[in-house]
Amino acid sequence: MTDTMSFTPLTPSMIDGYTEAFDAREANRIAMNAVVNAGIDDVARNYDRARTLQRRFSVTVDNGEVTNQRRSGRCWLFSSLNVARFVAKRNLGLKTFEFSQNYAMYFDKLERCNYFLQDLAALALVGESEDSRLVQTLLHDVMGDGGQWTMAMNVYKKYGAVPKDFFPETASSQNTGQMNTSLRTLLRQAVCRIWQAQGDAARIGKVIDATREAAHRILTIHLGEPPKSFFWEWTDEDGEFHRDGEITPQEFWHKYVDAGLEDYVCLVDDPRAEHPKGTKIGIEHLGNVVGGDPTEYLNVPAAFMKDCVRRILTEQGIPVWFGADCHPMMDRKNGAWATDLFEYGRVYDTVFDMDKEERVRFADSAMNHAMAFVGVDVADDGTTTNRWRVENSWGSDIADKGYFTMDDPWFDEYVYEVAVPKSMLPAEYLEALDRPAIMLPAWDPMGALA
Repeated sequence: MTDTMSFTPLTPSMIDGYTEAFDAREANRIAMNAVVNAGIDDVARNYDRARTLQRRFSVTVDNGEVTNQRRSGRCWLFSSLNVARFVAKRNLGLKTFEFSQNYAMYFDKLERCNYFLQDLAALALVGESEDSRLVQTLLHDVMGDGGQWTMAMNVYKKYGAVPKDFFPETASSQNTGQMNTSLRTLLRQAVCRIWQAQGDAARIGKVIDATREAAHRILTIHLGEPPKSFFWEWTDEDGEFHRDGEITPQEFWHKYVDAGLEDYVCLVDDPRAEHPKGTKIGIEHLGNVVGGDPTEYLNVPAAFMKDCVRRILTEQGIPVWFGADCHPMMDRKNGAWATDLFEYGRVYDTVFDMDKEERVRFADSAMNHAMAFVGVDVADDGTTTNRWRVENSWGSDIADKGYFTMDDPWFDEYVYEVAVPKSMLPAEYLEALDRPAIMLPAWDPMGALA
């Protein structure tokens, strides 16, 4: 015999009881009056905490004016190119410079169409049902704008990068919704035809070929035709003129972004006990370039991630890419994150006390935004970190001209990934990289895209 639970419907008398209890507490009425007029964040904002979160840092990397991804989910491309542009500016002797995020997105989406089609075709050929959880997950998540560090490096290694002037933004690069909708319909239609082929590899191949060509056509109509080469000349910040002549995007990337970013390792803090620290994690069916590097992470403690970021900023003086759950305890207007920045529990008379592992396990938190660390405040002991300066890609009209401040405990709770040089890893972590990854299913929260 098994225990059963009966479901209780809401009744008018129950709601009347809740209303009576609400009205009996004067603070509820005050909270309601305040929130309906001002909004929850203005009411719950912790004044004492907000005014003591300083914007001063012992180490700052100057990366110039922030970029703006507009109405797109390209933060992972913006942030990785923000790291790359710092290196390029240093090598070119430029005060201002920006890579074309449109160029990177064009080839990411074209490659991702090919990856998706071949991945789904392989599932069809081995007899996977079209209504399985896996297939439906892949169909649901297809052709978003998000990505990961490794996926960005796959694009730059294969296609290089170009200065923004040579492939500027378009209406669709800044607002990707309609383009993505068209691509999703195209790809889902192709998957429909692939399953209708009932294992006929020749028919499936024709569907893939026709769909790839159509995807290329749609992307070019929306984003323009990317340059195969360009004539590069510039005047540096000292007024000296330089001319490189004709150069390809691949040559430009390898010549001026020479910091070894392609060899970086993506560290992740997966707080779930069944995924031990010091092991490699992979996500099934997650990638963008067929034949590119797989999307894998080394699971490490947040303290190790922090130490690596601190060392890169203080010793190498270059920005550090990272991925976080950006929404909790965020003051977007003023550009601040702190675990106690908003007192929602006090306003609601409710306790919110899940820890990081519980939030991940029960779908309350996952990485959803990528940015770059460009500063840190280090205590007098030389290792303890107090707060972090963050280069965002939401424009300069908010925060400190687009730069945010992150309190150190917020890092522990909501930062999930950082990309660091492989050479920084101790021997036991290097050995872990050589072992097979623990493969997680496509729907695992560690597969969330920034």
